[in-house]
Amino acid sequence: MSHLRRFPISGHTYFFTVRLLDPQSALLVSEIDLLRDATRLCRKQLPFDIDAAVILPNMLHMIWTLPDGDTDFSKRWRLIKSSFSRHVPAPDHIPAGRRRRGEKGIWQRRFWVHPIRDQADFDLHMHVIRSAPIHAGLVKRPGAWPYSSMALVPASQKPVKTIAPVPSSHNPATAATTSRTALIGTNEMS
Repeated sequence: MSHLRRFPISGHTYFFTVRLLDPQSALLVSEIDLLRDATRLCRKQLPFDIDAAVILPNMLHMIWTLPDGDTDFSKRWRLIKSSFSRHVPAPDHIPAGRRRRGEKGIWQRRFWVHPIRDQADFDLHMHVIRSAPIHAGLVKRPGAWPYSSMALVPASQKPVKTIAPVPSSHNPATAATTSRTALIGTNEMS
């Protein structure tokens, strides 16, 4: 059994990637209003700030900042996933193991979390959010994707911190390597 390491830092900012179980599904965009409602309900019960988000057909990326004294992002994701799952029809095929546990088979069980260390790390993950629809082949420019926080704010009103210092690349590994190289040069990788 693997041991997951979580880095609960009170009142900290985190980058998340959450995926559907079926990589071919487009459920998140076809049921975007339901996903928004589930997130809104969660934020009402367990407040947090959404600094940026992009919803792709089968996965989403978000940057959250939790309130001081609160580190329970897992409970928030559990609430969002369960609220969403409760209101969508079950997929045609549910793996036997998930069926035995009474799961609906919509979401992958776990999610990927990364604590944001500094401004350069924040900028890198904003770049991931901004470029995700392009890398997925959905649009040619970030503002054209309607299910992104980048599409909600006119370019003239976007804060400076949303502009990634990494050049746009169709290869996310290149962007990440470039940013890591910049961080190593400033001794902020630890």
